[in-house]
Amino acid sequence: MKTTPSKGRTTPLGWAAILVGLFLFALAAGLFLRLWPELHRPGPVDPAFQIVPALFLVSLPAAERFDFPIGSENGALTYNAQPFTENRHLGDDLNGIGGENSDLGDPIYAVADGRVLVTEEAGPGWGNIIILLHAYEENGARKYVQSYYAHVDQILVKPKQKVRRGEQIATVGTAGGKYWAHLHFEMREFTTPFVGPGYRDDTRGWINPSAFIASHRGAPEDDIRPTSQ
Repeated sequence: MKTTPSKGRTTPLGWAAILVGLFLFALAAGLFLRLWPELHRPGPVDPAFQIVPALFLVSLPAAERFDFPIGSENGALTYNAQPFTENRHLGDDLNGIGGENSDLGDPIYAVADGRVLVTEEAGPGWGNIIILLHAYEENGARKYVQSYYAHVDQILVKPKQKVRRGEQIATVGTAGGKYWAHLHFEMREFTTPFVGPGYRDDTRGWINPSAFIASHRGAPEDDIRPTSQ
């Protein structure tokens, strides 16, 4: 007489399936717990898409005028070896009038009141860079502009630090010996810590640095550069 399993009784095959299921569940749970910190950690955001915090923007004093970053405050004692848009250049290459490495170690000044966004070694072709952010009033509206200083030798400021117009922030360098000493200087209409390409056909977001400063002097030409505080 053939017997049938009693209702509710687990067969050997059933027990095997349960044990395999428990093993797979434990394995999956262990892997999940080990990987959770990596899965939960936010991925790196490209600097081009980082947004400057609102409090950082609000804390910016409105710059009353802009000066040139090397030489005299009105741009004397320097020459522009590669102006904005020449050879697809996104900035001005500013040099001391002696040329070659005669200006190595010369002071670089903040062009206006503002705060430091970035100080870092930006890799081959750039060397040390500094990015400042400035606020200014124009036609009754508050606007923002970046000043960007590249190939510098010594960096004398730190991120988030307040700077005053005419305060020394760095010295002229060579990007680690890659170039004759000069300052690669840019002005930008965006507010991210984006390092950038240096050369590009599309100049949207970049401003002619010398023209911007010349049109935002905001004070008599005999107003000398203030002493750093």
